[in-house]
Amino acid sequence: MSGTVEVKRQGAVACVTLRHPGKLNAMSRAMWQALRSVFESIQRSTDVRCVLIRGEGGHFCAGGDIAEYPAFRFDESSLRDFHENDVWGGLQAMLDCDVPIVAQIEGNCMGAGVEVACCCDIRIAAESARFGAPIARLGFPMAPREAALVLREAGVLTAREMLLQAAVLSAAEMKARGFLNQVVADAAITNAALASARHVAALAPQAARLNKQTLRALNRAIAHMGYSLSATDYVANEVRDAYCYADSAEHREGIAAFMQKRKPVF
Repeated sequence: MSGTVEVKRQGAVACVTLRHPGKLNAMSRAMWQALRSVFESIQRSTDVRCVLIRGEGGHFCAGGDIAEYPAFRFDESSLRDFHENDVWGGLQAMLDCDVPIVAQIEGNCMGAGVEVACCCDIRIAAESARFGAPIARLGFPMAPREAALVLREAGVLTAREMLLQAAVLSAAEMKARGFLNQVVADAAITNAALASARHVAALAPQAARLNKQTLRALNRAIAHMGYSLSATDYVANEVRDAYCYADSAEHREGIAAFMQKRKPVF
């Protein structure tokens, strides 16, 4: 069995589960391809307000499915195809998704698991979760796009420690370094992550999508030219429809509810 990426709905929340029994949910090529399809489908959906991504059986994702590697890793063109199309295709679909993504992280979150977590907006981890990318022990580096993603989200020192020392870090360490939003007791992780996703889903969905678009544009601007007036000008040009929500029902309802001192109905 090559593993699956399964989706189930809980109201406005799409629960995405990485499932690879016996391999701590290690990502196979089929799973990367499925991840792309799942998030492209969610992006097209009009009624999903939040995504909760998690692993099955007490682990998030232990990395890549190494058993598959001999079939393609030793040829440059097939290795490039794997990373640039399969892996990055899945990660890019997550990054391009305008729907907020909450990560429920427990157990092993290694290599590919860290990369998937890097694509999430809110990261909640169990106390016993462990993080790393110890591929130095396997004799190969992290692919450039993936390394850039980890560098941006986890920080320079953490990326160097993971890649150069094969360091494995605790949830408490990753929280202190700004990678995690919240660390909870192992027994509380399922409820905490779902509560976070439901909280996001209860808020204004159009505003959430527009905020993600703006944040993406700002990240691109900062990456290209640093935070400056030119960067903010870049954002203004990049997000040409930033104020298209002006006459929307959601916008009107939010303001009206505030004025009327009631809870908005989105």
